[in-house]
Amino acid sequence: MTHEFGHIVGGMACGATLTDFDLAPWRMPYSLHSPDPHPLVTLWAGPLLGVAVPFIGAALVRKRWAWFIADFCLIANGGYLALAWLSGDRFLDTPRLLAAGAHPGSIVVYCMVTIGVGYVWFRSDCIHFLAPQPESGEPCRAPERRQRVS
Repeated sequence: MTHEFGHIVGGMACGATLTDFDLAPWRMPYSLHSPDPHPLVTLWAGPLLGVAVPFIGAALVRKRWAWFIADFCLIANGGYLALAWLSGDRFLDTPRLLAAGAHPGSIVVYCMVTIGVGYVWFRSDCIHFLAPQPESGEPCRAPERRQRVS
């Protein structure tokens, strides 16, 4: 949701006209802008806000479950751009970014950082939430949550 909302906000910020959108969670969300004077802004706003909004929310809430969601969004946004590149479907973000003039290296760096960091952090979250709970009276040996700088 935050990813697609990012496209909408990015389009509005650069003067694009939103012609159609669907944010229903049970379907593939989309947003269409025409005309779009700055498609790179509109397209990059999705993955950037798709990561930034959950991280800002988690920093404000300061709860482990909020970081779980933020870390999922991190790996999901990077994974989406990587898989969209592999699929080559012209309606997905990565082929549209490339067609709009995005440097392939910027997409590679974004994917490597978000997938790499996202994997490590999300794995830690999954271990924390899915590990068997100790018997009462037995100390918990779950890994400590890393400290984040807001």
